[in-house]
Amino acid sequence: MSAFKKLFKQTFIYGLATVLPRMLSFLLVPLYTTDGVLSSVAEYGEVSVIFSYFVLFNVVLAYGMETAFFRFFNKEENKELVTGTSTVSLIISSIGFFVLALLFQEQIANYIDIDVKYINLVIWILLLDALVIIPFAWLRATQRPMRYAIIKIFNVVINLGLNLFFLLALKELVIGESVFKGIYKPNFEITYIFLSNLIASGITLLLMLPFYAKVKYVFNKRLWKSMFQYAFPVLIAGVAFSINETFDRILLKELLPADVAETDIGMYSACYKIALFMTLFATAYRLGIEPYFFSHAKTDNPQKNYAKILEFFVAFGSVILLAVVVFADVLKPIIVRSEGYWEAMWVVPIILIANFCLGIYHNLSVWYKITDRTKFGMYISIIGAVVTLIINFLFIKEYSYKASALATLFAYSIMMGLSYYFGRKYYPIPYNLKKIGLYLLISISFSIISFYQFRTQYMIGISLLVVFLGLVYFLEKKAIKQLLIKRNAD
Repeated sequence: MSAFKKLFKQTFIYGLATVLPRMLSFLLVPLYTTDGVLSSVAEYGEVSVIFSYFVLFNVVLAYGMETAFFRFFNKEENKELVTGTSTVSLIISSIGFFVLALLFQEQIANYIDIDVKYINLVIWILLLDALVIIPFAWLRATQRPMRYAIIKIFNVVINLGLNLFFLLALKELVIGESVFKGIYKPNFEITYIFLSNLIASGITLLLMLPFYAKVKYVFNKRLWKSMFQYAFPVLIAGVAFSINETFDRILLKELLPADVAETDIGMYSACYKIALFMTLFATAYRLGIEPYFFSHAKTDNPQKNYAKILEFFVAFGSVILLAVVVFADVLKPIIVRSEGYWEAMWVVPIILIANFCLGIYHNLSVWYKITDRTKFGMYISIIGAVVTLIINFLFIKEYSYKASALATLFAYSIMMGLSYYFGRKYYPIPYNLKKIGLYLLISISFSIISFYQFRTQYMIGISLLVVFLGLVYFLEKKAIKQLLIKRNAD
């Protein structure tokens, strides 16, 4: 079990780097949804649409090079050549994008119907974020999770602090004769949000400068072609994934009447955040296991370990799913402060289950990553994106964000099923389907019963949660004890 202990140690640290910053950034949702901070629910909807474009362009600017870096860093003997080639590639592409985007920012703003002053800030943020992709990947590949975690956490603490300063403190500080009058502008809240992000991204790049000081700037054309061939399907899969994850906000804006679109987007985006607990868990788990998958691919019978990893993920994820659903209405006023957003609470269990399926999909995807069949990831993600687009286009006008939530669930469920089907053919892994299926069936059933039939009846919900926890402990107690009890070295 030593390999699992190392895995869970790294997962915990990477989880800290992901969960703690996002838990801190969780405070931004109560901040943005507090009456008087933003002018309306619609204004939060406008912010959400811009962040949806962020997700899409972050994927494009990374173009799968992070995943390719992991693969070739573990595959090639000359690791400096891999690091140098991928770094030079990202620098050239990022600066090229930056110059073109600045030149055509007016046209971009008109095309996507977003104020050009926001576009300008977004372009700068995208550049800064792109330039730290390989440095962060290098920290993970060389197993330096603490430095990775500290920088990630520091980034979000700065972002959070600046948001609190600009949106809350600054209004109070400008009263009377104050030096802060020069930086305060009324009705400037959205700009302050992106300005905070820009400063945080700039400081993060400064902290990563030691990497740029010691990296060897070599570029191997043959290696780059191999890396890009590996990365291109990941890029397409990433674009498709961004469509699944955030494009529904853009479609809501385009397909709903203008007088309700941004309000519905604001409600949907705010309540969507309550399901973030599952995303945090799945992301932390993925960050921990991805280097593990690659580094153990050539060991004896790695499939057995991969199967156990998925089993643990489903067990823990099922507990998180049911716990968040049971206490959703307790979390609601803490995370989403204004009642004007609560109408969209219906989507919370749907999005939680959807993100659970996505987490399972990421675990299942090991087969095409270590067998260099990344094109299957591309195909599966494209199918998911098509499902998302079709359901949204057909049903948004009638069902608004409810259609978007269900589209997300159907897309991720289909992706999960397809990955398992093809993985069984090309890289069979002995998953314990009976146990995994039992966890999924019971946790999802209990969640639906608790939320849609006995919502706020906490005695029933807590009883269902206790029963499920007992089941998980009964089935996993041996493995849990092996993970938690430290054995003396021989």
